[in-house]
Amino acid sequence: MPSITPEQAAIEVVGGVDTHQDTHTAAVIDLVGRVLGTQQFPATAVGYAALLAWMRGFGRLMCVGVEGTGAYGAGLARLLRDQDVNVIEVDRPDRKTRRFQGKSDPIDAIQAAKAALAGERTGTPKQRDGRVEALRNLRVARRSAVDQRADTQRQIKTLIVTAPDELRARLRGLGVTQLIATCANLRPDRADASTPATAVKLALRSLARRHQQLTTEITDLDELLQPLVAAINPGLLAANGVGADTAGQLLVSAGENHARLNSEAAFAMLCGVAPIPASSGKTTRHRLNRCGDRQANAALYRVVLCRLRWDPRTRAYAERRTKEGLSKKEIIRCLKRYVARELYQIITVNDLEPAA
Repeated sequence: MPSITPEQAAIEVVGGVDTHQDTHTAAVIDLVGRVLGTQQFPATAVGYAALLAWMRGFGRLMCVGVEGTGAYGAGLARLLRDQDVNVIEVDRPDRKTRRFQGKSDPIDAIQAAKAALAGERTGTPKQRDGRVEALRNLRVARRSAVDQRADTQRQIKTLIVTAPDELRARLRGLGVTQLIATCANLRPDRADASTPATAVKLALRSLARRHQQLTTEITDLDELLQPLVAAINPGLLAANGVGADTAGQLLVSAGENHARLNSEAAFAMLCGVAPIPASSGKTTRHRLNRCGDRQANAALYRVVLCRLRWDPRTRAYAERRTKEGLSKKEIIRCLKRYVARELYQIITVNDLEPAA
């Protein structure tokens, strides 16, 4: 009779983790869904190691479902992946489940484990230790600077509307570049700041100089982003209508580990460009998909707009579909789906090539 080693005798278990800023709550279940234990650990490197050791104490760990692998669970996901543990990203429990069972950290951890066991509403988390993660970090800073610069520009124009007539007449006809330079060079008397006419000049100068500083910051970040995007995927930058900003967003949305995208249809769903059936009775149609990564969706939209203006094939397609009765929104929806298919092949070209 063959002997049974302790490793073979160990039961198979599945873990689940509800992540927070300071603590992570873990749960372990067996393959029939029975809860074997729950425990809370600090959200530190030592706590991650203790959490993994605690889970492995119940048996052979098959996989771990983790909430928030892109936020509070990023550190834990990295450690689990380094320890060759199958990490599954799970969504938070839906509202119906929470209404029936209530909400607490142990309950959420148990639900994460059950979701990982059942394979429902799960996905493979992004790897955050490569060049795409560096690209994401730089893009966060750039996007913030762009948004703040736009807010500053709107505030400048709002102040001009209510400025004294002489100042308003001087500034209203200027373009953006000249307006910012003019406001930045204003020389109001700081001692007279209690006067509205002087105060508005001080405010305009402050906002204009902030605008210039943000422009310099954006330019510096662009000098870093352009070569980084080109180094990660030069073919994407060469595609028609794709610039460094658009390419960077699509690379960040796809992630470092492209294998988590099973097909180009999955990439289209991720970008929110997969058509959603909206048929009923004798009506057969599709509607826009308002889910997915909206920044990736906006990036594809910019590519489509560029091609509608400059690409002869795209213009011919739009004319043909217009004659068939499609609206402009429907045509753009179709084009975004086609562009997603094309760019997916470019993004994953290194994954699709056979190993040497």
